Amino acid sequence: MRKSIWVALLAATAFGLPACKPDTAKTATDAAANNPASPAEVRAQFDILRDSADVSWQRMMASDDKKLADMRTLLTDLGKQPSVNVAALDPLRQATLRIRPQRYDRQSMASSPRIDRYDTVQDSVLKVLYPLAAPEGNAPTAQIRDYVEAIQQADASVVRFRGHYDRAAKAYNNYLQVHGDELTKMGGAYAGLQPLPLFEVK
Repeated sequence: MRKSIWVALLAATAFGLPACKPDTAKTATDAAANNPASPAEVRAQFDILRDSADVSWQRMMASDDKKLADMRTLLTDLGKQPSVNVAALDPLRQATLRIRPQRYDRQSMASSPRIDRYDTVQDSVLKVLYPLAAPEGNAPTAQIRDYVEAIQQADASVVRFRGHYDRAAKAYNNYLQVHGDELTKMGGAYAGLQPLPLFEVK
């Protein structure tokens, strides 16, 4: 509303035309300046930003879950290959099962060491798994090759997923910083909101 009024006034000035009802326009503009967004608008805009952050997180976790599932399936398939040392797979299976419980959540990721530990645990398993599944890049079967490639692609996407989440979380945090008092007054799920931790190192 405020933007439309200013555009009309500027256009009228530029073309030398009289602005209609200047007093009414001034009143509306002043009202918009004093009340830039109604509580309903603040809530709706915040909900969009919150949902965007939620979706970004869910997609990132779904990708990580799929990667872990592919790792477990790959180990199962490797156990069926006569050329693979089965004894070497057992400790790798156990290590893979221990990865998921160590994963951070949206609050514990506020601790950078927690994220680093999780990444290190995954990397340590993958460094052993890749050469075992595809020595010198040669997988024993097409299916095993596909699993290796899927895991590698998912691993390479981690930075991208985290970047997407950080952008969504920053938008959420910025809006919360500006409209936090208004949201708190709404009560319920909007009371006591806290900024979302980010992956980036400050």
